[in-house]
Amino acid sequence: MADAPKSMEVSGSVMDGVAEKGGATESPSKKSHQEYVVFPIRWVVLAIFVLYSSSNSMQWIQYSIIQDAVVKYYGVSSITVYWTSMIYMITYIPLIFPASFLLDKTGLRVTTIIGSFGTCLGAWLKVFSVPQDMFWLGFAGQTVVAISQVFILNVPPRLAAVWFGADQVSSACSIGVFGNQLGVALGFFVPPMLVRASGTVEELAHDFQLMFYLVAGFTSVLFVLILLFFKTAPASPPSAAADLGASLDSNFFQSIKRLLMNRNYILLLISYGLNVGVFYAISTLLNQVILTYYPTANEDAGRIGLVIVVAGMVGSVICGLVLDKTHRFKETTLAVYAASVVGMLIFTFTLNCGIIAVVYLSSILLGFFMTGYLPVGFEFASEVTYPEPEGTTSGILNAAVQVFGIVLTLLYEWMLGAVGDLWSNLTLCGILAVGTAITAAIGSDLRRQAAQAKG
Repeated sequence: MADAPKSMEVSGSVMDGVAEKGGATESPSKKSHQEYVVFPIRWVVLAIFVLYSSSNSMQWIQYSIIQDAVVKYYGVSSITVYWTSMIYMITYIPLIFPASFLLDKTGLRVTTIIGSFGTCLGAWLKVFSVPQDMFWLGFAGQTVVAISQVFILNVPPRLAAVWFGADQVSSACSIGVFGNQLGVALGFFVPPMLVRASGTVEELAHDFQLMFYLVAGFTSVLFVLILLFFKTAPASPPSAAADLGASLDSNFFQSIKRLLMNRNYILLLISYGLNVGVFYAISTLLNQVILTYYPTANEDAGRIGLVIVVAGMVGSVICGLVLDKTHRFKETTLAVYAASVVGMLIFTFTLNCGIIAVVYLSSILLGFFMTGYLPVGFEFASEVTYPEPEGTTSGILNAAVQVFGIVLTLLYEWMLGAVGDLWSNLTLCGILAVGTAITAAIGSDLRRQAAQAKG
């Protein structure tokens, strides 16, 4: 069942090892003559993960994108609805460290089963939250789904490193991130289609029930597929790095200490957090921003969110391919970040043009670079932190994102009410510009590429 054997150089594996991590002391270069195989089933594992990730992320924006309908039906405040999105960020921060530790010690299968079960459980709790006095139960279900997210966001670089060869790691990671973006896209697109903001109370009850049942059914099927087909690792390693790493016993707490003392990683932590935090703020309040200029465009708000994310999905895959071909991590990261600033400026000044088709076009540009940046940041982090576990590296990266996401979402929500959308969006442009400058200050210390060259 394996592809033709290949001689693999050291890939950027989550388990790339050196003597300082403990266990085996043999260097990857000594194994460079060995033949390694990659198995076709890796694509099945990746496909299941993509669907599983999307089943969780599609619920992130599920309430916020139909904020007006939720306020009307449940009688809750707008800020309460926005907290259904921000709960994803709040729960992630304290839980990512135990989740990363569990991933490091038990592997992909155990953490994926836990995350899938939680995603499914939370979705079913929402099914029973349709009565108008049961919003608290829906929020509880949303919280369970949000907690389950900690077992998902830091997996793509780990899964790519464990299952894929050195020439496919960046592309596989970008496809893994693609799953999260696919779910966000569905979260923007489906709720406005299913829930009629102008409907009667009875119609809204029916619409909410249908939406919750569809999501619960989808997550249930995926939970069964994960139990049956999702594996921790292939029968034999796909690269010298994965081979060596399998015998290493990494010290989780020492890894965290080294990461927090890595100047380039700290700078990337800040710049990555600013970029994705801005995306979270725009996504959470997109319905309110669009309805400011286009009062009847409830479905368009969801579609514009869809356009942003789908463009980003395309950008993610293209950027992953570029990284695999060129290995120009610093240059690619900086170029994509700077383009995000340009995209945000164009979005800001076309929002009030009165032609919603123009807003769709500017959203494509914004999404392509802003959300296309996600896997680029992951992979650049893997380069400057080699040989630390990639699950830990990406976990802390995502924790920073949640902190910035909460702060920027609350700031954006306050500014929209205080000074309007123009100055609010220009502030976000300024924040992205600061992030670009910080990115420029990151050294091109490509440790993983240096290890491959020595191999």
